[in-house]
Amino acid sequence: MASTPEPETTVGDYELRERLGGRPPSTVVWRAVERSSGSPVVVKQVRLTGLPSTLRDSLDCEVRFLAAVTHPNIIRLLDLIQTQSNLYLVLELCEGGDLAAYIQRNGRVEERVASNFMRQIGAGLQVLRRHHIVHRDLKPENILLSSPDSNAILKISDFGLSRVLRPGEYTDTNCGTCLYMAPEVMLFQKYDGGVDLWSIGAILFELLNGYPPFRGRSNVQLLQCINRTVSLPFSEVVVSKLRPDSIDICTRLLCSNPVKRLSFQEFFSHSFLRP
Repeated sequence: MASTPEPETTVGDYELRERLGGRPPSTVVWRAVERSSGSPVVVKQVRLTGLPSTLRDSLDCEVRFLAAVTHPNIIRLLDLIQTQSNLYLVLELCEGGDLAAYIQRNGRVEERVASNFMRQIGAGLQVLRRHHIVHRDLKPENILLSSPDSNAILKISDFGLSRVLRPGEYTDTNCGTCLYMAPEVMLFQKYDGGVDLWSIGAILFELLNGYPPFRGRSNVQLLQCINRTVSLPFSEVVVSKLRPDSIDICTRLLCSNPVKRLSFQEFFSHSFLRP
């Protein structure tokens, strides 16, 4: 597989300092500094040459959405630079890293922390709904924290697989991260924005238990695990201490039948998200 070429050390007014990750060969994420102010930022470099049309459509969706939105629970787009072969999205830096690293450091979180985190993710999800955006890759790695503690502001990030789906529209593109991917996506069935709710359910379960709800090395193994699960595998240490609404929201979000899954309105108004 061809690797993404290293960029110049500067792009516009930004000095690229440290490679953080991305999806090679099309995307690389950099820690950078704005030279005029010294402010730290993140630069997402997308290589346009050879970019598949589906990813180009998602990139266009990401740019349009982020340029139109200013919300505390959505990653903020600060600047946009395009060259002949690359597009650079300059984004705010979240010093707390991502939710995956937070869970790795702290293990399962207290119920009140999970509720606070879900309330913030829900607020960001409401913004996506208003713009008819389906994220399609919600996972702990794509939820960023303003600080490393439980009082952090959470921000939904990485809209590289997102697309617009208006009410009544469906798609069947298989994309996302398998541990957080709804069954209908893995089965190449038509789906709508409800796939994001499944992902939210998987994230919440992991927050409460310290591990994902379903496991498998492939989509086939994951589907087998989902299909043979009668009740969610809550930790025995945890489940006796959880309020009924915690178990209810997890169970209804992680319903393999998308028709019976918790709806967006039911999720936003669920008692678990109340302060």
